[in-house]
Amino acid sequence: MTRIQFHKMHGLGNDFVVLDQRADPVRIGAASARALADRRTGIGCDQLLLLEPPHDPRAQVFLRILNPDGSEAEACGNGTRCVAALLAAETGAARLRIETMAGLLDAEILGDGRVTIDMGEAKIGWREIPLAREMDTLRVDLTLGRLSEPVCTSMGNPHATFFVADVEGMDADELRRLGRTLEHDELFPERANIGIATVRGDGAIRLRVWERGAGLTLACGSGACAALVGACRRGLIGRRATVVVDGGCLDIEWRQNGHVMMTGPVAEPFDGSFDAALLGGR
Repeated sequence: MTRIQFHKMHGLGNDFVVLDQRADPVRIGAASARALADRRTGIGCDQLLLLEPPHDPRAQVFLRILNPDGSEAEACGNGTRCVAALLAAETGAARLRIETMAGLLDAEILGDGRVTIDMGEAKIGWREIPLAREMDTLRVDLTLGRLSEPVCTSMGNPHATFFVADVEGMDADELRRLGRTLEHDELFPERANIGIATVRGDGAIRLRVWERGAGLTLACGSGACAALVGACRRGLIGRRATVVVDGGCLDIEWRQNGHVMMTGPVAEPFDGSFDAALLGGR
């Protein structure tokens, strides 16, 4: 019986199964991702993270990201922090570079154990997100229920952030119903992550996110970046703020050069192995 090693990690409750594919790769497809992500018959996770040899010689690793439905994601902020922490433990380096479908992401391990990721430039053009047709991305013509006119942003993956008076007044069932529908709206040819946010009186942003291909999660790093950028573009907040998600807090800064910096904790509750037969969806 062949056993495959894995790490189970999370960033503020946004949890991952990490497989190291650099030395001994195994074939991982959509069915394998669905099987591993299943919380009853698999290991359970919001995303599957695959560490592969980098294509760009400036990077230490190529990070491939698979959602629980088997689809592939371009970027994952919390997952990138987790991978940076693994690489730091492996190499002893405090500064690392991780290659993703969204480009090269620089990481720094801070003295308190948190990890900062340069998530790259926030893109706000309608083609960059992308949207299906030309539209003002600051106030997109989209309404469902009590949600309307989101700010759309690409953080390497598409986000639509709706600002409401009190996101705490929306229960999980309503968030799931709205998120599931909006993710697949015709306006988003590549689907979208749906954020619902409130700028609080203390200057923090309270955020909940329906993640494309994953559902309602405890945290979404790229969603937190998109929420800060959207709030700043609306004139609701400055260029740096704490974003409070269900799993905790992220420090987000939208720098003058357009890059978005995300800082937060990581954790590795356990590692282990599983039967290779699980990769066949059994």
